Amino acid sequence: MAGRWLDTKTKMVFSSLFTFLLALAAVPMASAHDHSSTHIEEGQAISVEPIDTTLWVHIFIQMFAWGVIFPLGMVLGIVKSRWHVPVQVAGTGLAILGYALGHMHGGREFRHNNVHSKFASPISILLFAQILMGIYLKLHLEKGINGKIRRFVKMGHGFVGKALPVLSWTQMLFGGITALGFCQGDHIGQCLAHFIMGSAFIAYGALLTILLLVGQLWLKRTGRSQEFFDSAVIAAWGMVNTFTEHRWGTAWVKNDWQHTTMGIIWWCAGLAGVWLSRDRDGRPQRNFIPGFVILITGWAMSAHPQDLMISAETHKMFGYTLMAAGATRIIEISFVLRDRPGISEEGRETSSFQYVPVFLLYASGFLFMGATEEQMSLVASSGMDHVAYILILYSLAFLVFLFVNVLVNVYDRNSTPALPNKDAANGRLGPRINGNVPVRDAQEFELEGLMSDDEDDGARRPREDDSDLNSPSTVGKNSDGVAH
Repeated sequence: MAGRWLDTKTKMVFSSLFTFLLALAAVPMASAHDHSSTHIEEGQAISVEPIDTTLWVHIFIQMFAWGVIFPLGMVLGIVKSRWHVPVQVAGTGLAILGYALGHMHGGREFRHNNVHSKFASPISILLFAQILMGIYLKLHLEKGINGKIRRFVKMGHGFVGKALPVLSWTQMLFGGITALGFCQGDHIGQCLAHFIMGSAFIAYGALLTILLLVGQLWLKRTGRSQEFFDSAVIAAWGMVNTFTEHRWGTAWVKNDWQHTTMGIIWWCAGLAGVWLSRDRDGRPQRNFIPGFVILITGWAMSAHPQDLMISAETHKMFGYTLMAAGATRIIEISFVLRDRPGISEEGRETSSFQYVPVFLLYASGFLFMGATEEQMSLVASSGMDHVAYILILYSLAFLVFLFVNVLVNVYDRNSTPALPNKDAANGRLGPRINGNVPVRDAQEFELEGLMSDDEDDGARRPREDDSDLNSPSTVGKNSDGVAH
């Protein structure tokens, strides 16, 4: 047994060292590479050449490594799975391969100072530091000074590991912006608004997914309702928007009025939501405020004036989707849950309707991120209509929604002790109404009980008649009678 444990530990250490050497080999590329920009026209961010095959392979490998493998490895690390190290080693190997391909491509050229290239160095250094901390923790050095610094290394390893998916998302957005030459000059402000707000809606959807599936007991321990946290964030965000959406001291132009007043209603409603998050006895209480803020924000965004028809339709669909998210959130709290924290006390039951507002937040985020001026001009010039474009964005939302649910499921299955199967009421699985079997099921249960009693009585009579013929004692008596 001890030998097997040593073999396992040795394999983990060697795999970690192998990852470290791979990362070390990539460091010279980060400092030595320089993109050619001789074919870029004056005032442009990219050349007119198409993206070549090498760069496409770089894009897909990096998306898979940073967007799929590393988040999965992070979850496996949180639950202390034995697959954590192998998955992260595979992800690191792919990331280094993709990094190398990104420095070997031909075709389209980019400016030296593009945001994707600048952000690559710090995120690579963080990955390098994460590998070092992981190797240190795997060595289990706990004596002397190691005993004092180990807990700080553990905290740093956990923090960087959880931050990497967010940084990876940011770098992938930077990659898309750089590849298309978008968000330059006067477009920077508009790009920031769309990508930050769109990512925020997706992040909100991801957090609601986590809270819905595995966070209900944590909310109960905090002594706060979910609307307290939602409203506090809404109020803070509204404060920021109130003073940043307009350049104070200059003329009010375009959508400044709408953006600024939207910030005002956010912090006003957020403060009201914080106040309503407790009842008169100080207990946590659900309320409609966050859902209403989402709804009215969607209405306001759907009415934004746009220059292109496809832009107007995309913004309109974004507004309708956001309105639907807010409305279904209010319905969920007020009518599905009836102001309760969840369907069940143990926090493991969910209603299918609860997924509706969550998914619509993902979709809202993708719709808003895909509605920048430059993207709308590109789609309009491609011949694609707004219906096809919106369906593509919804498809991306479904993929991310699926992936987040998979990650939460991996966490839940590996961190929660095995529970008995859910009870079935007449073959039906699912939540009960106020903890009771639905009325229809109860009536069917009673009818089945009556029918089973009648059947048992009918079945019992022939058994009693047959017992005289089939029991061993009867056979003995009959044979005795015949003998006499």
